[in-house]
Amino acid sequence: MNPQAKLISISSLLLGTTITISSSHWMMAWTGLEINTLAILPLISNPHHPRAIEAATKYFLVQAAASTLLLFSSTTNALFTGQWDITQLTHPTSCLLLTTAISMKLGLVPFHFWFPEVLQGSSLMTSLLLTTAMKFPPITLLLMASPSLNYTLLTTMAIASAALGGWMGLNQTQIRKILAFSSISHLGWMTIIIIYNPKLTLITFYLYCMMTAATLLTLKTTKILKLSTMMTAWTKIPSLSATLMLALLSLAGLPPLTGFLPKWLIIQELTKQEMTPTATIIALLSLLGLFFYLRLAYCATITLPPNSSNYMKQWRTNKPVNTLTATLTTMTITLLPFSPMILSML
Repeated sequence: MNPQAKLISISSLLLGTTITISSSHWMMAWTGLEINTLAILPLISNPHHPRAIEAATKYFLVQAAASTLLLFSSTTNALFTGQWDITQLTHPTSCLLLTTAISMKLGLVPFHFWFPEVLQGSSLMTSLLLTTAMKFPPITLLLMASPSLNYTLLTTMAIASAALGGWMGLNQTQIRKILAFSSISHLGWMTIIIIYNPKLTLITFYLYCMMTAATLLTLKTTKILKLSTMMTAWTKIPSLSATLMLALLSLAGLPPLTGFLPKWLIIQELTKQEMTPTATIIALLSLLGLFFYLRLAYCATITLPPNSSNYMKQWRTNKPVNTLTATLTTMTITLLPFSPMILSML
């Protein structure tokens, strides 16, 4: 891609995100979301491959529909109450439409169908943007409007997302699709607690972004896109394959890794709110995700290629591991002992 075009796209992404997260008026929030959508489209369609063009088209159609619903929700609220403020969404129809619109933006079940397909058609770095930075503005709107949301609908979608994200990831062989279903599952964990403790949702989102970024940057360094290539990738950088295994287990939420912290805090908060059945269901559903993460970890470090033919072992990659990948991977593995400091932020 032309460097100038890439600079314009990245600058527009930063501008759109800043406008959305700093606005208190629905029209400004909508404008920021639209700038974001238009800025990411050239990055998705950059490889000039039919899959990339298809992914960009799907992304545009879904985001445009979600933005329309968002605008319809805010104008309906303004019509009945005279309020354009994000925190003053009180009309029941508007609350229902807003919950639906942001669920479409994020990719919550049952509006999740576009997300795995778009990620599969994108490059690893664009996938990193789609799973982290592009979810930040909708999550911020969800936090600001959390008292107004339709909680029954939100809880139902959260549990369905945790279930389907784990279930659909079981039979996948493409790494990007597995990470897409992982994202859907994590979004279920974030949205189920948003009414009771919005700050906990934000901390969960930050930790998820860190763990996903570490995983995707590692995959980019080792050039892994599917399970079959992951099986032979241990010959490139053995130490990086070992840390990839730990990063994947951290995403699964196994103690004593960082990913255990948000799950532990969410289950604790749900229990405090006397929602023990919900906490039990979502904890059991995380076992589905654990299964495919364990399969990825197994392929990353333990499996040898199932053939007897000779092949060239590539002991070094062309590029050295950069500092960002090393830092994020270290934080993904070792942040649990710092949980008292993280809890003090709540």
